Amino acid sequence: MQASLLCSCIVHTVTNLRITDSVALPKPVDLCEEIPRNAEQVNLVRQSREELHALIHGQDKRLLAVVGPCSIHDLKSCREYAERFAKLADEVKERVLMVMRVYFEKPRTTVGWKGLIMDPQLNGTCDIPKGLRIARTFLGEVLDLGIPTATEFLDPITPQYLSDSLCWAAIGARTSESQTHRQMASGLSMPVGFKNATGGDLKAAVNGIIAATQSQTFLGITEDGQASAVTTEGNPDCQLILRGGAEGPNYTSNNVEMARIALETVNAPTSVMIDCSHANSSKDPSRQPDVLDDVLGQIEDGAECIHAVMIESHLEAGSQAFPRPVDQMKYGVSITDGCIDWSATEACIRRAAEVMDKSRF
Repeated sequence: MQASLLCSCIVHTVTNLRITDSVALPKPVDLCEEIPRNAEQVNLVRQSREELHALIHGQDKRLLAVVGPCSIHDLKSCREYAERFAKLADEVKERVLMVMRVYFEKPRTTVGWKGLIMDPQLNGTCDIPKGLRIARTFLGEVLDLGIPTATEFLDPITPQYLSDSLCWAAIGARTSESQTHRQMASGLSMPVGFKNATGGDLKAAVNGIIAATQSQTFLGITEDGQASAVTTEGNPDCQLILRGGAEGPNYTSNNVEMARIALETVNAPTSVMIDCSHANSSKDPSRQPDVLDDVLGQIEDGAECIHAVMIESHLEAGSQAFPRPVDQMKYGVSITDGCIDWSATEACIRRAAEVMDKSRF
C-alpha cells in the first residue's frame, strides 16, 4: 500500500526534454486566406505548370531555364532582379521558358542560415510565422510580374503554405534519397526536379523519381493544420537534375547519355536538367557560362533529352560572407552560393535562345 502510494506521487517527465520553445504556426488555410492569390496569379501558375508538363514530356521544344538568386534574403534587390527578369523572359519566351528561382529554404551541411522562412530577420531569431508571410507575399509580387516561380522544398510542411504560388520545385542533393521528400514530391501539384546526390551518383535521384511517380501514403497535415494520413496518385512530371558531385562535374555528353539511359530503363520521362552551378562549376560561379556553352553545344549536336538548365544569378557577381550586420551587407550580392551578375545572365539567356532557334525550331 505504501509503495503503491509512493509510485503514484512520482511523475517522470520523458518528453520534450530538450525543447526550449514551441511557437504555434498559423493554419495553412488561414495564411492563404490572409494573403490570397487572385485569378491572374492562379491562371499564371496553372498555365506555367501545363507548359512545363509539355516540355518535360517532349511536346514543347523550348529550353526551360530556372534562373535566379541562390536564396532570397533582401526583398528590395530581389524585386529589382524580378523586374529585369520579366523583361528578358518576355524577350526570349518563344525559345526559352524562364522560371525564377525564389528559394526560401536553404540546406545546411552542418549549421548556418536556413533561409528567409526560417530566419527572416537574418539575426537568429527564427520568426517562422513572419517568414512564411514574407515568402507568400513575395511570391505574389513575382507572379504579378508574369514570372513563373520555382523553389526547393526542404520542410514537408512548407508546401501547404506556398504550393498554390509555385510552378516548379526541386528536391535537393541532400534530400533526394529521403523517403519523406520522395513521398512529398509524389503529391506536389507542380513538376519536380530531383538532383543527383552530393557524391555525384545518379541512383538516389532516379530512385526518387520512381518513388515520386507512384502513389504514396504518408504522414502530413491538412489545410487546417491537423495531422493526417495523406495518399497521393503520384507525380508524372519529374526531371533528373545533374549538378556534379564529389568526383567532379557531370554535365558532359557522356554523363548526359548515362542519365538518359538511367531514366529510360525505369520508364521515367527522359527529361534532364543541367545545373550549371555547384560541383558542375567547381563552385566557381564565374564558370557557369562555360558550363552552359557546353550544354548548348550538346543541344546543337542533337541531345534531345536536355530539356532544362539552372543558373544561379543575382544583380551583382559573387557572394558575401554571412552572418554580418544587415546594414553592412552589399546590395544585390548573394549571402549563400556565389552567382553571376545580371549582364552575364542576359548574355547566357540570349545565347541559349539563339541556339534553340537554330537547333529545335
